[in-house]
Amino acid sequence: MKATRIASLSTGLVVVVAALTGCGAKNEDTTAAGVNAGTATSIADFGGMDGLVAAAKEEGKLHVIALPPDWANYGEVIDTFSAKYGIEVESENPDASSSEEIDAVKTRKGQDRAPDVLDLGAAYALSGAQEGLFAPYKVAAWDKIPDSLKAANGDWVNDYGGYISIGCDAKRITVCPTSFADLLKPEYKGKVALNGNPNKSGSAYSGVFAAALAQGGSFDDITPGINFFGELKKVGNFNPVEATPATVQQGETPITIDWDYLNAGYAEQFADKGVDFKVIVPSDAQFASYYAQAINKDAPHPAAARLWQEFLYSPEGQNLWLKGYARPVLLPAMSADGTVDAALAAKLPKVDGEPEFPTDAQVKAAKATLSESWDAAVS
Repeated sequence: MKATRIASLSTGLVVVVAALTGCGAKNEDTTAAGVNAGTATSIADFGGMDGLVAAAKEEGKLHVIALPPDWANYGEVIDTFSAKYGIEVESENPDASSSEEIDAVKTRKGQDRAPDVLDLGAAYALSGAQEGLFAPYKVAAWDKIPDSLKAANGDWVNDYGGYISIGCDAKRITVCPTSFADLLKPEYKGKVALNGNPNKSGSAYSGVFAAALAQGGSFDDITPGINFFGELKKVGNFNPVEATPATVQQGETPITIDWDYLNAGYAEQFADKGVDFKVIVPSDAQFASYYAQAINKDAPHPAAARLWQEFLYSPEGQNLWLKGYARPVLLPAMSADGTVDAALAAKLPKVDGEPEFPTDAQVKAAKATLSESWDAAVS
């Protein structure tokens, strides 16, 4: 599962994904070179990249949670970072949600198992920053990231994103749906699933928001989306099982409402396993969003956490998101300077029209409404 952030895709989507926990040096300690990694706000505080790499290697580990290896190519991202810098990445509870990441920051404060970094959805990035849980840090590529896609002080920065899509196993579904309206058809009885509970999962939350738009609603009121899933439940089409690669392959969730990069990843993953998985951005809702990265203010491995951020926002890291069908936040800048992998960019799911994005205030209001109404609507 994961959570979500909102903004614009070519000009910016706003988003976020997973927590990293660690054991080792405390952030109040200085490195061998005399750098206080826990208060560093940019690579300049380490004297440059070499200094940051040395400090991170001194710590030796990065502990992460909520980073599924099949989510936006996170498996390769982690392996590449570890091999490149010789830092052990301990991955805990990869299927955790954004809310569980935030909980881990709070409940493990002062412990070696506390998250080092977080990959979060919109509402959770905002709430975490408001609670003072993050360490401000501006990566070397800071100036290339649009202001609308980052916190002004560096508390969080959008990283990769995509569009809400409908995934469909064409071997099991005769005619795949192409809109939210289609999902109410009787032939889809018991077949339509979300990626988790929208009160915990950013992708599921965004699926409900997209449904609200499809029902003629607006970002000022997510209620039409909640009502849509209530109707989907009433007619018997809503499947409460959390959609995962395993449930898709087994035929338990043949229709999934999820990010296009996850559904596209399923399609590639299942190509030789008898699953013909189609990915459609619904015609009645162009909803896009980013996931955001943040550093735990009390990260046990503060230098490794900052090196992780630098890697993710480097051309190498950004192209690894592209390899997982996600749209990196630096895609426009990389397209302009020639550092983008053009072949990977050409494989992104096609989208017609412009996406729509809620404001931070609308995200908060929607989260509150979901908390009050979701369970009753689909019970």
